[in-house]
Amino acid sequence: MQIILMEKVVNLGNLGDEVKVKDGYARNYLIPQGKAKRATEANRKVFEVKRAELERIQAEQVTVAQALATRLEGLMLQITRKTGVDGRLFGSVTNIDIAEALQAQGITIERAAIRLPEGPLKTIGDTPVSVALHTDVVASITVSVLGEH
Repeated sequence: MQIILMEKVVNLGNLGDEVKVKDGYARNYLIPQGKAKRATEANRKVFEVKRAELERIQAEQVTVAQALATRLEGLMLQITRKTGVDGRLFGSVTNIDIAEALQAQGITIERAAIRLPEGPLKTIGDTPVSVALHTDVVASITVSVLGEH
């Protein structure tokens, strides 16, 4: 299915790009989320009329994300969990736990934005974690997992 992107989509394209994607991806995700419209002649004309406004909105979102990234950059979160004798955690520290710790500090982040490429944290120590605030803006924080017996 041919679609017009209404915002930048990672690994797909930028605002205004006309791309071909699988029908299910377009119908079930991109179109309902407002990230794309079908590439019809009428939608092309509507897009050209709205293009400046969409570009302005996207620029504002990037500015807000960059401001939040400067606030987050270098931040260290401390999360305490029960541990065994060998220093391994009973359970793990997930992106939900990290989002709740950020919320406690007054920073609201969607848990899907927190990137844990190696999965949940299962050991004591400091771990660098990236937070994708926008497709173009990624901040790095450090999560320090502390153990208690």
